[in-house]
Amino acid sequence: MSILIDGTTRVILQGFTGDKATFHAREMLAYGTRLVGGVTPGKGGTTHLGLPVFDTVKAAVRATGAVASGIFVPAAFCADAIMEAADAGIRLIVCITDGIPAQDMIRVKRYLRRYPRERKPMLIGPNCAGVISAGKAMIGIMPGHIYTPGRVGVVTRSGTLGYEAASQMQALGLGVSTSVGIGGDPINGSSFVDILARFEQDDDTDAVMMIGEIGGPQEAEAALFVRDHMSKPVVGYVAGLTAPVGRRMGHAGAIISAFGDSAAEKAELMRSSGLTVAPSPAELGRAMADALAAHSTRAPRAAQRVPA
Repeated sequence: MSILIDGTTRVILQGFTGDKATFHAREMLAYGTRLVGGVTPGKGGTTHLGLPVFDTVKAAVRATGAVASGIFVPAAFCADAIMEAADAGIRLIVCITDGIPAQDMIRVKRYLRRYPRERKPMLIGPNCAGVISAGKAMIGIMPGHIYTPGRVGVVTRSGTLGYEAASQMQALGLGVSTSVGIGGDPINGSSFVDILARFEQDDDTDAVMMIGEIGGPQEAEAALFVRDHMSKPVVGYVAGLTAPVGRRMGHAGAIISAFGDSAAEKAELMRSSGLTVAPSPAELGRAMADALAAHSTRAPRAAQRVPA
């Protein structure tokens, strides 16, 4: 079972004929992703990489049966691209683009609330590495060769630290079930809690690696969710231990603005909530190996019901 995509998932790319989408489309196809076409307004009726190009997402969905979309359009047009995908019936929208104005994402979040629960699409990103089900399919920009199929789920705000975790676990003989980059922006589509809940219910995931950053409340909320609702071991890490208060560090969301936003405060809350906290990026893989070993010697802990 894959929590978001697998080898049968029909995928399109928005901004398909652009240079970034073209490069990563080739990587996705080589990995085994079932890419069935793409969208570039004004180029409908042509082909690209041997696949059909459409003017609209609705036309692409109607012709290909696509249920997932990867968005590679410029930041100024991303809000419209997300809303167009939602209106076309796409169920999983993965927005890779960074630099999207926060006000645009507020508009998108408000727009998606109009859909009833059974029809509401899941948005991953923006400003993210995407989603990969190891050995099956990917929508995004991650280097697929470092993701060995296995039973550890990864959810991360930082794309590159997600790669580092996968590489370290590969070296230790540990594989990944699914890795999800939720993005580093302050306003994103899916939270740590959204993905953790799916991993908890996934029979093919035995443990989870959660990689956070300074800024925002998501890691704190996730730690409390793990404490109250998860039976599987979770390894946490928070980037930014040396970041000064009040200064933006890299991602738009990585800014300490209130108590509980710093890496040290988040790491302490993770520990007190029962997570194993990796002491540094160089020890992500080892921390997961140790957590799995410790979990195998304990009596199983029953998780409380995950909220609907």
